[in-house]
Amino acid sequence: MGALVLACGDAVNHRRFAELTERDGVDVLEVAATPGRPEVDPQLGTLGDRRLVVLGTDADLAAVVLRIMRRELLGSVVVGFVPTKDSAVLALWGVHGDAVAVALGGEVDSVPLVRDDAGGVLVGLGEIGTTKGVGYCDDTLAFRGKVSAVEVTPGPQGVVVKVIHRGLTGKRLRELHGRAFQLGTLPIVPVKDGTVHPRPMTRWTWYRHTEDLRVARGVV
Repeated sequence: MGALVLACGDAVNHRRFAELTERDGVDVLEVAATPGRPEVDPQLGTLGDRRLVVLGTDADLAAVVLRIMRRELLGSVVVGFVPTKDSAVLALWGVHGDAVAVALGGEVDSVPLVRDDAGGVLVGLGEIGTTKGVGYCDDTLAFRGKVSAVEVTPGPQGVVVKVIHRGLTGKRLRELHGRAFQLGTLPIVPVKDGTVHPRPMTRWTWYRHTEDLRVARGVV
């Protein structure tokens, strides 16, 4: 089968880089951090039946997945992931063993792909800091008024939403599951997979895409 590894940003300095370059049937290409269309799209046309493995951060993975979605290749490309920093993605995918072994040879499964209404995707953790507004998970009111934080991750139905209130008596957490989370708020700056959105927003939506992402996450 083989694999094409995109080593993103400073991934060449990561301990896994040398291991991947020494594997038979694995080609490693160095690309920029959060690679875009010029780096990713030409490689998507050369994959054949190979897997596409991202060596990098959650933000790097999101950037690559965005290009796969834009090229309408979600149904044919299998994505593996080897993080170079702390990652929310592997826990969400249920990968608890050797990330390299799973990325290259793990069983293929589908996971919900979450999009936002600014044209991006979310593969790990979405964060919204303290704000005041109204949030809904599908038709269920998630909160009205001030909240300390909101965290959103991909989940079985689409999204898992955690609404956090911090006060003198400690932290209160409310968790909701649905296909979409919508927020109308005072200006906030969402953080997506560790990347800060470039401008403040007063409305924001994370929602399940119509097609899932095919990932390597099963037992080797």
